[in-house]
Amino acid sequence: MQETLIVLGLFVLAVALRSSRTVVLRKSGAVMFLAASFWLGYFLTGSKLGGVLGVMFWFFLPWFELLTHIRGLRLPLNNRLHHRRLPDPRLFPNATETAVAMEEAGFEHVSDCGWRWAGMQQFFRFYWHPEERAVAAICLCEQSEVAFAFISVTSHDLAGGTWRTTNFPFSPTLRYSADIHWNYVPCEQSCFHFILDQHREFLAQQQVTVENLRVPDPEDVEDSLEREMVRQVDLNLASGIIHLTGDGHFKYSKRGLVFLWGQFLKDIVRLS
Repeated sequence: MQETLIVLGLFVLAVALRSSRTVVLRKSGAVMFLAASFWLGYFLTGSKLGGVLGVMFWFFLPWFELLTHIRGLRLPLNNRLHHRRLPDPRLFPNATETAVAMEEAGFEHVSDCGWRWAGMQQFFRFYWHPEERAVAAICLCEQSEVAFAFISVTSHDLAGGTWRTTNFPFSPTLRYSADIHWNYVPCEQSCFHFILDQHREFLAQQQVTVENLRVPDPEDVEDSLEREMVRQVDLNLASGIIHLTGDGHFKYSKRGLVFLWGQFLKDIVRLS
């Protein structure tokens, strides 16, 4: 009974800490989950090895999804954006407030479009600002009953490099080329003015001046995203992350599944 109470107490403490809004306490909650798993494994097996296996269970849990669902995914080789209406605002958190903030910052609306990707629907609302030399986007991702939104601000330099600041909450599921430079801000930061300021600071830190940036073409925003996806697919085909299926689609290779597992682990650590 004492052993059961110890494990239950640790799990209850972990849940309580995870419900906190303080980052340090939430991280402590994740550690408590690992501690509870260790003692559960230890008490069930009577050995420290059992405790270690209890902890490792959480890190190998993503393989269930990788082997049962993602392994069989077939993704379109040439995915095209299509014009779409704005989704139900109830499924698009803070979309109206973000659009207003973009317009307050001088960004102008360009287009609304979307595509289907890996069983997920993605909607994009694009804005541009010639003086900032940047394109901003609000994106809604819908998959089954799950939906989340994120914001990005993108600039392109004269040498062909891409500089992007985003609050996208997950690690990318495909490798990006070295000329795409990412600046991630915490996913709970949904204020566009904050993200724009972070983008400016990011460029300044990398010594990328406005004079080094290309003025975006509002007519080319959608085609630019499609070209970026084509380059990304080609890069991952060359590196063996994905392979062709012979019918206009591609799927993850064994190496790709290991890559995705590593991305899952990054998210577990980063989002804990």
